[in-house]
Amino acid sequence: MLNISGIHEGFVLDHIQAGMSFQIYHDLKLDKLDCTVAIIKNARSNKMGKKDIIKVECPIEALDLDILGFIDHNITVNVVKGDRIVEKRALTLPKEVKNVIKCKNPRCITSVEQELDQIFLLTDPLKEVYRCKYCEEKYINPARRQK
Repeated sequence: MLNISGIHEGFVLDHIQAGMSFQIYHDLKLDKLDCTVAIIKNARSNKMGKKDIIKVECPIEALDLDILGFIDHNITVNVVKGDRIVEKRALTLPKEVKNVIKCKNPRCITSVEQELDQIFLLTDPLKEVYRCKYCEEKYINPARRQK
């Protein structure tokens, strides 16, 4: 049995779809934070079969819940303080996603202006469709289509 110690203050991301933890690690920019991170891949789960878990020891303010809501709003966010879970945060689909999706339209201004933020706006919450703020190129999250 694998044993990963608990954290004193930070957060635990649970119920991550198996294999998605490294994408989330990158999208949350956890590599840029000076904190302890534990990634557990393919853990057994009664609910999901297999799941990934990420434990991060740093202030919860460092976490961008909008990115997590975009990736998968079924992820459980457990806030830990004083070695105890003090809060469970619900994720929702964000109205705007910045610098997570790249526009595929070669004529979009973001293709020419490299410093310009890649901003996508939620245009159809039921189908979970986002469109580029500048050229309205459509984007549907591939992870969402599988569900």
